[in-house]
Amino acid sequence: MLAIKLQTAGKKHQRSFRVVVQEKRSKLQGKSVEDLGWWNPHTNKAELKIDRAEYWIKSGAQPSETVSKLLKKYRK
Repeated sequence: MLAIKLQTAGKKHQRSFRVVVQEKRSKLQGKSVEDLGWWNPHTNKAELKIDRAEYWIKSGAQPSETVSKLLKKYRK
């Protein structure tokens, strides 16, 4: 089962996140199916491929709680 979730990137105490489509039970730094964008919580900026995220949701991927909030916030 696929999930849309956050994958960590960056230094300690300066984390940023990549929004990726992965197997639900895969490791945190495991292989991803597709990269959908990024989110930096320190500057509160993000760049997301909303159309691709909607495609994956329609295909059965479940977004995590945080990702679903991000998609609602940055949907135009």
